[in-house]
Amino acid sequence: LLMERKTRVKINTKEIMVAKLRKTCSCTPQKLKNFLMDFFPVLRWLPKYRCKEYIWGDIMSGLVIGIILVPQAIAYSLLAGLKPIYSLYTSFFANIIYFLMGTSRHVSVGIFSLISLMVGQVVDRELLLAGFDLNDDAPPASGDGSLQNDNLSNTTAFNLTIAGINAECGKECYAIGIATALTFMAGVYQVLMGIFRLGFVSMYLSESVLDGFATGASLTILTAQVKYLIGIKIPRSQGHGMLVITWINIFRNISQANLCDVITSAICIVVLVTAKEIGDRYKHKLKFPLPTELVVIVVATLVSHYGKLNEVYASSVSGAIPTGFIPPKVPEFNLMLRVALDALPLAIVSFVFTVSLSEMFAKKYAYTIRANQEMFAVGFCNIIPSFFHSFATSAALAKTLVKTSTGCQTQISGVISAMVVLLVLLFLAPLFYSLQKCVLACIIIVSLRGALRKFRDVPARYCVNKVDTLVWVVTMSASALVSTEIGLLVGIVFSMLCIIVRTQRPRTALLGQIQDTSFYEDDLEYENLSTVPKVKIFRFEAPLYYANRNYFLKSLYRLTNLDPNLEAARRKKYEKKEKQHLKKGNHKTANGLGIGETTLQLVPKQIDFQALVVDCSSISFLDTTGVNTLKEILKDYKNLNISVLLACCNPSVIDSLKRGGYFGKDFGCMQEMLFYSIHNAVLFAKDQK
Repeated sequence: LLMERKTRVKINTKEIMVAKLRKTCSCTPQKLKNFLMDFFPVLRWLPKYRCKEYIWGDIMSGLVIGIILVPQAIAYSLLAGLKPIYSLYTSFFANIIYFLMGTSRHVSVGIFSLISLMVGQVVDRELLLAGFDLNDDAPPASGDGSLQNDNLSNTTAFNLTIAGINAECGKECYAIGIATALTFMAGVYQVLMGIFRLGFVSMYLSESVLDGFATGASLTILTAQVKYLIGIKIPRSQGHGMLVITWINIFRNISQANLCDVITSAICIVVLVTAKEIGDRYKHKLKFPLPTELVVIVVATLVSHYGKLNEVYASSVSGAIPTGFIPPKVPEFNLMLRVALDALPLAIVSFVFTVSLSEMFAKKYAYTIRANQEMFAVGFCNIIPSFFHSFATSAALAKTLVKTSTGCQTQISGVISAMVVLLVLLFLAPLFYSLQKCVLACIIIVSLRGALRKFRDVPARYCVNKVDTLVWVVTMSASALVSTEIGLLVGIVFSMLCIIVRTQRPRTALLGQIQDTSFYEDDLEYENLSTVPKVKIFRFEAPLYYANRNYFLKSLYRLTNLDPNLEAARRKKYEKKEKQHLKKGNHKTANGLGIGETTLQLVPKQIDFQALVVDCSSISFLDTTGVNTLKEILKDYKNLNISVLLACCNPSVIDSLKRGGYFGKDFGCMQEMLFYSIHNAVLFAKDQK
C-alpha cells in the first residue's frame, strides 16, 4: 500500500510578510480602539459588569485580601530589606495597575515572598558593596531619600560616589534606590518579552523546577527569619551558601537569644498554625477565612506597646511607619546598570508565576487569558510603581485561593483591596510602631507551610517519575545551598540535560507478535509473544539524531546479535586467506578443511534472520546524521543479503529520507522499503526468497 501525499501549496513568504506589515502599520479609528481595548482589558469587561450578581462577592473578597495584605506587606519588608512603608506602596499600586491591564479575573497580584527574597538579596549585596552595615538594628541614615526628612532621620550620613552618583544618601535611601532600579529593569524586560512574544520562555520552567525553586527559596526565607524569632543580632549573610553561613552564625550566637522574643514567637506560631489548621479543616463551612494574621498583629502590637517590650526587654520593633506618599522619583540609571543582570531571573520568575496561576484559574472557571497581555500587565506593575518607591511584584497562590474562596468574580476586588491598603497608608500606619519583628517573622514562616509541605510529597513524586524527582531535589538543593538565582539556572539546565540524556539513551527493544493478531510488542515486557521466523523487528523510542547515533547502532547490533561491519570484515579476511591457499595449490583451507567446508567456517554462527524491520513509530524526526545512519545500516545489511524495511514512519521522517536519498533518485524502490504498519513489513519479508 502506497498512499499518495497531498501536493503542498507554495506559500509566498514575502507577500505574507508585506501584508502583515501593511496591516500592522496601518492606523484606523477602529484599529486604535481595538488596540486600546486589548491593552486595557478593563475597557472590555467593565461596561458588561453584572453589578447585582458580582458586587458583593468582589467587595467581600477585596476586604479579606486587603486585611491579609497589610500584615503580609509589613512582614515581607523584612525579606526585601526595606522599610514596611515601601511594601504597602507596592501592594497598593500593583492592585490598581493589574485591575486596568490584567486578563485574569481572579489572581491576586502584589507582594510575594519569593520575589521579596530575590529583591532583598540584591539590595543586601549592593548595600554591602557600598560599605553600609547590614545589621537591621543599625540606626537609619539621613539623606535626601529619607521619608519626608522627619524625625526618623539619623545624624549619620554617607558621602557616596557609587556608580557615578556623588550625593549624600543614607542606607535606607540607597536600599530603596537599588530596589526601584531593579524593579524598573525587571519590568522593562517583561515588556520587551511581551513585544517580541517571548512568552514561550516559561515553557522551560517545568513544574518540578518551579516546585524545587519555591521549596529551596522557602528554606532560605525560613533561615533568614530565625534570627528575628529568637532575637539575636547577626549580620545578614550574603553570597553563595548563605543558608549554611546563617545557621552557623545562629548557633554561635544562640546564647544571646532574647527571651521575650522567643516566648512571643512560640505563642504566635502556635496561634497561627492552630488557626490555619482549623481553617483548612472547616474551610467548606467558613464563608471567609479567619483573619488570624491581623488579629495576631493587633494583639501583639497592643501588648508590645503597653508592656514596653522594646524599652524593658530590648525586643526589636518595626519602628515608625509614616503616613502619606513620598513624591515620585525616577530610578537612577547608573544603578540600573549595576542590577541589570539580576533583574532578568526576577522578571522571568515573576512572569512565570503570574501566567501559570492565571492559566490555572482561567481553566478552572472556564474563561481564557492572553499570556502576552499578562506579560505586559506584570511588566507595568513593575515599571510604574518603581517611580513611586515600590519594588517587584507577582501573583501569589495563597492570596488567589483566598480570593476565589470568598466569592471573587472580577478584578474589582483588587481595587477594594487597594483601598484597604490606602486606608492604612493614610491613617493607620503609625499604629504599628511597637509591632515586634519576631511577630512578622512568625507570619512569614507560617505562610511557608505550603512550600515546605512539598517534602512530604517526595515519596509519591518518586513513584510517579524518578527523573522529575531528581530535578526537584537538584533545583531545591541549589536554590537553598547556593543562591536562588543560581538554583533556578541549575534547575533549568539540569532538566534540559535530563531530556537530552533520555533521548541519548532511550529504550530499545526487539518486538514479538501478539498471537493471532497483527500487532507487535516488546518481547521483554510481555509474555506469550511469538517470534517471527527469519525476521527481526527493532524499535527505537526516540528521535534519531547526531547525539544518539552510536547508541542506536550499538543497541541494534546487540539485540540482533549481529554487527554487519565485523561480519563483513571477517568474511573478507577469510576470503583473502582462501585465495592465498588456492594460489599455492593447496586444496586445504587455512583451517585444514576442504574447500567445500569453507562456507561453514565463514559463518561460524549462522545468521538467523533475512530481514530487519525498523519500527519508526517513536522516531519523531531525523537530522542529517540520522538519515545517514539509516543509509549506512541499509548498505551494511544488504552486503549480508539482509533487507532493511522501515515501518510506521511519520511524514516528517519520510520527507527527510527522501531528501537524504534513502530511497534512490527516482524513489522506485520506495514501496519495497517503506511500510505503513509493522505487519505489512513482516508479510513482505516473509514473501521474499
